[in-house]
Amino acid sequence: MVMAIDSLTDLGLGVQPAAPNKDLGQDDFLHLMVTQLKNQDPFKPMESGEFLGQLAQFGTVSGLAGLQTSFDSLAASLVSNQALQASALVGRSALAQTSVLDVAAGQVVNGAIDLPSATAGVTVSIRDFTGQPVRTLSLGAQPAGLASFTWDGIGDDGQPLPAGRYSFDASYNAGTESVAAEMLLQAPIDSVLLGAGGFSVELRGIGELPFTAIREIRNETVSGATGATID
Repeated sequence: MVMAIDSLTDLGLGVQPAAPNKDLGQDDFLHLMVTQLKNQDPFKPMESGEFLGQLAQFGTVSGLAGLQTSFDSLAASLVSNQALQASALVGRSALAQTSVLDVAAGQVVNGAIDLPSATAGVTVSIRDFTGQPVRTLSLGAQPAGLASFTWDGIGDDGQPLPAGRYSFDASYNAGTESVAAEMLLQAPIDSVLLGAGGFSVELRGIGELPFTAIREIRNETVSGATGATID
């Protein structure tokens, strides 16, 4: 027996009607209010205070949405401006919070120790990639702040050390105790990276560090030689 098909709906092929929008917008609300006011009983006028209160709420929400759009646009503009300014850092020299550096043969290393208070003596210990000490620098008495130092790449035996990764540790005298201090090393900025978490910099011989690790940017440009800088 063949059954008749009245419409495509019987096969489930009919176009499903779009779901009605149940949200009442500001324009819909105004239209509804005007319609009710037109059809109200002149002897029993409707109370318009509630209408006006809700209308004010619609206006506030609309204003906040517009303000959010403006803030988003401003934030995008600021990020673009910061990225443009950050690009000017490439080729400059940065003093960064790190204790490890890839050193080229004959490279002069500059750094600093962050001292929380004045001290009678500061010592910088340099180790090779195996952890063996190769040079000890005594900086003597130093005031509070950044105490700068320079290493010429020479070991304690007076011989030049080979290229490689070296670690730098510092300590200072606090009374009768020796206290570890924060180490800062200087390196050229090879690139600036912009990510979801903010800016970071790629430092030659160090690697990528967050911008917050940079303590000082020096007005020095990088020459062709690895690790060398000129004024």
